[in-house]
Amino acid sequence: MTVDNETSRLVVQRFESNSGAAIYKIPLQVFSNLWGNAYLILLESHELGELRVLIDTGSGSAESNRHLESGLRAASDQEGRSISLENLTHILITHGHIDHFGGLSYIRPRTQAKLGVHELDLRNLTHYEERIAVVARRLNEYLREAGVPNDRRAELLALYQSTKRLYHSVPVDFTYEASGMRLGPFEMLHVPGHCAGHVVIRLHDVLFSGDHVLDQISPHQSPEHLTLSTGLDHYLKSLEAVESWGQGIRLTLGGHKGPVDDLPSRLKDIRRLHAERLSRVLEMLAEPHTIVEVSHALFGELEGYNVLLAIEEAGAHIEYLHERGCLEIHNLKEIQHSEQPVAIRYQSLPGASRAGIVTLLNRTKP
Repeated sequence: MTVDNETSRLVVQRFESNSGAAIYKIPLQVFSNLWGNAYLILLESHELGELRVLIDTGSGSAESNRHLESGLRAASDQEGRSISLENLTHILITHGHIDHFGGLSYIRPRTQAKLGVHELDLRNLTHYEERIAVVARRLNEYLREAGVPNDRRAELLALYQSTKRLYHSVPVDFTYEASGMRLGPFEMLHVPGHCAGHVVIRLHDVLFSGDHVLDQISPHQSPEHLTLSTGLDHYLKSLEAVESWGQGIRLTLGGHKGPVDDLPSRLKDIRRLHAERLSRVLEMLAEPHTIVEVSHALFGELEGYNVLLAIEEAGAHIEYLHERGCLEIHNLKEIQHSEQPVAIRYQSLPGASRAGIVTLLNRTKP
């Protein structure tokens, strides 16, 4: 089905778990240059009765909200019964990034559905304004240390805040750890890294992976320096946890892009990408460079919000190497003696252990 004569991206797809749960993938244009997915799940639970569950909500933009409503109508047509925001029973948030929970500002006044999120992302939903103010201050400091000039830093901070104005704080009904990491047949696994409170959600033989595992693309990484329980180290360890916990998964449905049919193979591909990127960063830092300079070498010249994402991604890989004794700060004396903030220049440390990278590379071999 095509909604309002828009692109074929808006086709609502139906899947089914091995125990008969109906699953609808609802595509959403969350921002002008970014598409995402919400999921509607319909099933009967011995514990909870009839369930109509929405996993993630889109960004809250006008287009995202419209696509969500249209997707629910498409599911209603296929099911032969009315399914709407008003008769949802639960909303489960995979993680606290606005393109996944921002639609709550629109949805909450229209439903009595119980809303759940992991504890480490709770304040993103309930004290959103506080969260944005704190992160903006940390981001300003980080961009300074990364080597972003003052005028450019102000532009990037304005970009960061511009995408956050769609949402206002809403109350949450339950948190996952307090609920035993499950809701009836839905099981949750905490996978910090891409986001502090990220979870993947298992229903029978289907995994809803949020942004933790995506088809075709690698989920964005930012340094833990900005937010605790993020960073590449947490993310790679969470990949290990999913590989073990996700045995028997037939279908993985992500927050962006299409389905993943071979979860172990996709996990290996993601590890390989990060291992190769870490090796490349080490090679570049044979000579001292700032995080901004490394981001240019890794990703080329970018525009708009992608500039900020590239600086964070490069910083996550540099942080990972620095924590493992592979790098040193080349201009330490300048930092020690300057009264003004100084851009940090990193350099590979000769003879330092690269065991962590070797292990990661070995795990990517056929």
